[in-house]
Amino acid sequence: MAGFASRLAVGAAIAAAVATMSAADDTPGANEWPTTNYAQSANRYSPLDQITASNVATLQQAWSIHLKPAGYTGRLREDEAIPIVIGNTMYLGSPYGAVIALDATTGQEKWTFNLPNSDVPSTRGIAYWPGGDGFAPSIIFGARSGLLYSIKAADGTRNAFFGENGAITLKTPEVMQTGMNVAYSLLSSPTIYRNLIITGAGTGEGPGGSNGGSGPAGDARAWDARTGKLVWTFHTVPRPGEFGYDTWEENSAKNRSGVNTWGYMSLDEQRGILYMPLGAPNNDRVGTDRPGNNLFSSSVVAVDANTGKYLWHFQVVHHDIWDYDTQSAPLLVDLVRNGATIPAVIIVNKTGLLFTLNRVTGKPIFDIEERPVPKSDVPGERTSPTQPFPVKPEPLTQNTISRDNLYKGEPQLQSYCEHLVDDNNMKLGGPYMPIAFNRYSISPPGPAGGINFWGGSYDPKLHLFISNANNIFQPMRMILRPDGSYVNSGPLAGTRRFGDPDRKLLCGPTPWGQLVAVNMDTGDIAYRKTLGVSDMLPPGMQDTGRASSGGVVLTASGLTFVGGTDDFRFRAFATATGDKLWEIKLPSSIETTPITYMGADGRQFVTVVSTGGGLTGSDVTNDEIIAFALPKR
Repeated sequence: MAGFASRLAVGAAIAAAVATMSAADDTPGANEWPTTNYAQSANRYSPLDQITASNVATLQQAWSIHLKPAGYTGRLREDEAIPIVIGNTMYLGSPYGAVIALDATTGQEKWTFNLPNSDVPSTRGIAYWPGGDGFAPSIIFGARSGLLYSIKAADGTRNAFFGENGAITLKTPEVMQTGMNVAYSLLSSPTIYRNLIITGAGTGEGPGGSNGGSGPAGDARAWDARTGKLVWTFHTVPRPGEFGYDTWEENSAKNRSGVNTWGYMSLDEQRGILYMPLGAPNNDRVGTDRPGNNLFSSSVVAVDANTGKYLWHFQVVHHDIWDYDTQSAPLLVDLVRNGATIPAVIIVNKTGLLFTLNRVTGKPIFDIEERPVPKSDVPGERTSPTQPFPVKPEPLTQNTISRDNLYKGEPQLQSYCEHLVDDNNMKLGGPYMPIAFNRYSISPPGPAGGINFWGGSYDPKLHLFISNANNIFQPMRMILRPDGSYVNSGPLAGTRRFGDPDRKLLCGPTPWGQLVAVNMDTGDIAYRKTLGVSDMLPPGMQDTGRASSGGVVLTASGLTFVGGTDDFRFRAFATATGDKLWEIKLPSSIETTPITYMGADGRQFVTVVSTGGGLTGSDVTNDEIIAFALPKR
């Protein structure tokens, strides 16, 4: 199932050698938020416990700052970057072309590094390298231009030891396989391991047309943090002679783009194992030019973090033609089975399915079945006859829709949805129904549904996996172009949600957004709570749930913090039960995961980046970082 074949013996040997190691070894300083997902294990569980169920309702705004620079007159920009906190300094990338350092207790600016040439830092985070041996602690980040920067954490000046005046280009000939003038960038925070900077790739999601899915390679690479020199490369689309190459039939691996980590990686630092969640191949909605299962697309791949050597993989979606990707950081947790501690990895993606594997060997902990799925009616499309499904837990999100289970409630919206389906002769179906040929179709959860790049979190005391989840569907329609290529096209196709765009209301069954918890001891759903309200609906009909971005943060005091929903609320829940304990309405939605840390004044802060935007198309209405804390004593 996990696709490691002859590597089983290697995996077993590694497992025996490191069986006593624990994910707890990865715990960073309790008072800080040192990486995008708190720890390299990506569990987003903070040991801080000052804010509790009994006092969370007294949280108040401690400070806020605006990201928009003085004199800026353009449109406000959405920010999905999660800040990091080292000591009492908060570092974050701004969509207005800067990296900023703030006093984490007061919000006062310490320094700003402005990128040259109107460049913009990676939109989903930056990283901290502690330096050592004469090298200064540094902030590492990518940019839209394809550059990778290293600047001093102390003052924001460039590191002369890194590349050329503190920057290297990621757009090297080895990945720019179809030409140097194609867009390529680093979309998320890099992973730091010892003196290595490990980067994914932003290759873009197209292209269509006669060139099929060719473009920049989505390879993962490691760079020396002291020099900027390349250390290793992992070919995410195997080359001739490499394991997995035969899953690309008819020479379709050549110059294939996509298959990139555009979200977040995770890292077992004690074992030195890197986990890469890889996206779909280009073109990600049609695979007529790439028959086969297409490794390592839509897979999690485990490699030796020191060398990039392949260890094992698990493909979440075979021959992905739904843009389902495997984009969120795998969660590295320890589970107990029959009295023994098992190092586990929890994998989720847009399908809304949750897979639990031994993170050393790749073997399933909860069984996984290959189940038959529908065939495509697109001429020349050879879909996989089966897809993997976990026996436990059940799907975290809705994965079936029919004419009978459209939205029920407000008569105006209900009528709109029924006409939308009937007037467009929509084909509605269940898991892995392919995009229909010359006809609109909906196969839940869809490329914006399920659990997107933010992933979930894990409470090691309660043994609960927690995540916000979307039930957002998208109409698709595959048509044939005059040049013989296929494209998902039509007024309803593309990124439009299945609903009324003017009212920002959806047509699938409610809830459209949920907070979901899974008991990882049993694989059972612990609870499902509706997350979000539709203020535009009449009273009594507003408890619909809403689309969300960002993710949840858990604390040792048993709290779950989540923003994300496009109803502009920031909320706290009891992790054990999902009961809502506190909420506040902000000027805009939160497109990032909250962070929590201890300020220099002895107060625990919970801080969010609130810039509007949203998965259902709401406009950017704000540009603030807002910090909350308990009242001063």
